[in-house]
Amino acid sequence: MGIFNSLFGNKEEKGREEKQIPWIPLTSLEQLDDIAENSKTNTQLIFKHSTTCGISRMVLNMFTSNYKVEKDADIYFLDLHAHREVSNAVASKFQVLHQSPQLLIIKNGEATYHTSHGSIADLDLSELV
Repeated sequence: MGIFNSLFGNKEEKGREEKQIPWIPLTSLEQLDDIAENSKTNTQLIFKHSTTCGISRMVLNMFTSNYKVEKDADIYFLDLHAHREVSNAVASKFQVLHQSPQLLIIKNGEATYHTSHGSIADLDLSELV
């Protein structure tokens, strides 16, 4: 079973610590105005995730295990299937083409950076936040 453990991870590994990202659920249109306003003093991140997409799940797992932000930043999690209206509004409000998975960095009321798919996992957030 060694090959399967190396591919999918061994849930019984000892000493393995799961990283916890301080996700803020993004569930309402009103939150988008708050994100834009709060981005004037604190960087805001939005992670858009498709719960039905294997690639999105893989990128989310890689992002979670590599997540490091030294500075203060609020990080929102958007389940785009559960909140399609919010997902569409994110694209419109921040002038980005909808993709999934997708990560947006919001500063001073606008998206200063956005990326999707495998590029999310390769991103060094500390340079952008």
